[in-house]
Amino acid sequence: MKIDITNEIIFKTARSGGKGGQNVNKVETMVEGRWNIAESHVVSDEQKRTLFEKLHNKITLEGLLLLKSQAARTQLANKELVIYKLNELVNITLIKKKIRIATKTPKAVIERRIVNKKRVSEHKQNRKKISLKDI
Repeated sequence: MKIDITNEIIFKTARSGGKGGQNVNKVETMVEGRWNIAESHVVSDEQKRTLFEKLHNKITLEGLLLLKSQAARTQLANKELVIYKLNELVNITLIKKKIRIATKTPKAVIERRIVNKKRVSEHKQNRKKISLKDI
């Protein structure tokens, strides 16, 4: 079940940085998307808690999830990128990870490890110098 938060995103534009000459200096192509998680009607309270826990480094003090895009040359393309990124981020964050079930190491694996250790030990023992006591 994919969640679509497009209708709740608040957009703000600004001039992009970097190279681009006159286009960068005159046109506001950078788009910043903000989504208020606490006031959202799309996600449940449990999902809101999950989002706050997992995305705490992307959430402002006001509780807004913040993402921006200035990759494209047009404002519309950057707006679509922000929508896509925010929706993907929210949907990926809400996927629950499967709990790993610890399994017992098979006896054959344990035995193979012990046999290998003995082989290495014998190999190292054979490197020693032979003394008169050993003969």
